[in-house]
Amino acid sequence: MAAPMQHEDLLKLKGFIDFVNTNPTVLNMPQLQFVKDFVEKFGGKVPEGNFKMPETGSKCPFGGDAGAKAKPTETAAGADADDSDKSDEAASASEPESDVELDMEGVIEADNEPAQPMGDSNKEPTEEEMDQAGELRGQAAAAYSEQKFDEAISFYTKAIELNPGNALFYAKRGQAFLKLKKPNACIRDCDKALELNCDSAAAYKFRGRANRLLGKFEEAAKDLRQACKLDFDEEADEWLREVTPNAKKIEQHRIKQERKQAERKIKDRQRAQRKARKEQAKQSSAGGFPGAGSFPGAGGFPGAAGFPGAGGFPGAGAFPGAGGGMPAGFDMGDLMSKMKDPEVAAAMQDILANPANISKYVSNPKIFNLVKNFFPGGFPGGDPTAGDADSDDAPFCDTEGKPSNNSEPKAKKESSDFVDDGLD
Repeated sequence: MAAPMQHEDLLKLKGFIDFVNTNPTVLNMPQLQFVKDFVEKFGGKVPEGNFKMPETGSKCPFGGDAGAKAKPTETAAGADADDSDKSDEAASASEPESDVELDMEGVIEADNEPAQPMGDSNKEPTEEEMDQAGELRGQAAAAYSEQKFDEAISFYTKAIELNPGNALFYAKRGQAFLKLKKPNACIRDCDKALELNCDSAAAYKFRGRANRLLGKFEEAAKDLRQACKLDFDEEADEWLREVTPNAKKIEQHRIKQERKQAERKIKDRQRAQRKARKEQAKQSSAGGFPGAGSFPGAGGFPGAAGFPGAGGFPGAGAFPGAGGGMPAGFDMGDLMSKMKDPEVAAAMQDILANPANISKYVSNPKIFNLVKNFFPGGFPGGDPTAGDADSDDAPFCDTEGKPSNNSEPKAKKESSDFVDDGLD
């Protein structure tokens, strides 16, 4: 029994399978969903992830080079663009934010106790109070060395109340809070210390350590780096080296996310521009009356230069019943310039629809004179001013009030179907 596929087709299929074997994530492409379903139907598992074509001149598994693209027709290109827009929107909406794998060892739960006393910022201590605050600081240092951290905090608080303008008191009390695993209290003290002295290396050091305990590795690295810059300390340097790996991972992740966000914004803007161009093209092709101007034709009404026929109104170059063709010496350019007036354009459209509507514009000199110039031989369908031979607006009658001979003879009225011949 002959194989259902030609030898060349089998070779192509083998090449495709080899490519999938090397790049299994290619099956996550929407156009290969049926292949993925086939694989999973028999218990196979396709790895998750987006497929990226190798950049080393690989051949595309669907034929041709990886970078080669067929030139689609205009219709196909539009459909592909629509599909691409929809797939991009779906991908951007469903794309999850990737997580960063960090070493969270040593991170503790944040303390949420009420804020510690900060003293009166407006207080001006006396020399005696400053001396007393110095003595309390010594007692606090002794308690700290004996690991009596609560007692040390109490002494520092009393010293702060006596001399609230000393930045070192806040930094050292923050150090004691750090020992009690109260990083938020430590950060409050260090913030105050830096408010009083922006070059306090101790405040940067202890705040950096507190941020590290809270898992804020970028902030910790920044503070510890500044502490070492102001006053190098081996302990601060060790803490800095401890947080640097996590800080770098977070920084790289943030840069990656910012780049993705920027790319997404560019794609959204491009989609909006394509959509706007399509809408504009749609409106251009179907907007207003057909033609380059308002009405059909190159300049307005149907016809090569405006009206149907040889430059005139419908019919054999003119209105029914009117003289054929364009009147001698008629200025079509002047007509087209007047057609830019919306009132004139609407009136001419009304007359085109029904020539008898000319009578509606007898009292409008702008419209009436324009039509009069176009039909010097008489109005189609009769004179709209009939019955008023003395009127100044009856240009198609002679001095005796009779219709001009230039118009075509009008058909006689047909007699009535019933004629009384006088016979009973």
